[in-house]
Amino acid sequence: MHKRPFSPTDQAAAKQLILAGLAEHWGELDLSLNPDLNDIQASYVDKGGVFIVVEAENGKLIGTGALLPEGENAARILRVSVHQDYRRMGLGRALTAELIEAAHHAGYAKILVETTETWEPAIRLYQDFGFTEVDRYGGDVHMELVM
Repeated sequence: MHKRPFSPTDQAAAKQLILAGLAEHWGELDLSLNPDLNDIQASYVDKGGVFIVVEAENGKLIGTGALLPEGENAARILRVSVHQDYRRMGLGRALTAELIEAAHHAGYAKILVETTETWEPAIRLYQDFGFTEVDRYGGDVHMELVM
């Protein structure tokens, strides 16, 4: 497996991977709720963020993760997604670690993340990295990691 920065040629595969994961979790999908995925380069990279992809040995895109600046001294982790056939292999953990390292390297004082309260493996993953819950509403859990 190979982690690398997003390239515009990854657009279709990254969008498909993320939307498939959301559909799997929710059972259905409202495409209007994910406009950032229509142009990942513009939504993340061009805004000073980081978007990482993971490829399997056969070149298939199997993981994504993003870090986007938010406010003056914070960044938000978004779009951590792993193809269902490659879960429980540490890819989500590796992506999260790399995004935290990128935030540290960029000098952010805080990293934010939001997930749904029913996505317990994601909550545990972030807690393992030291994120603490700061709010819970509308079915979402909001967490932060102070650097």
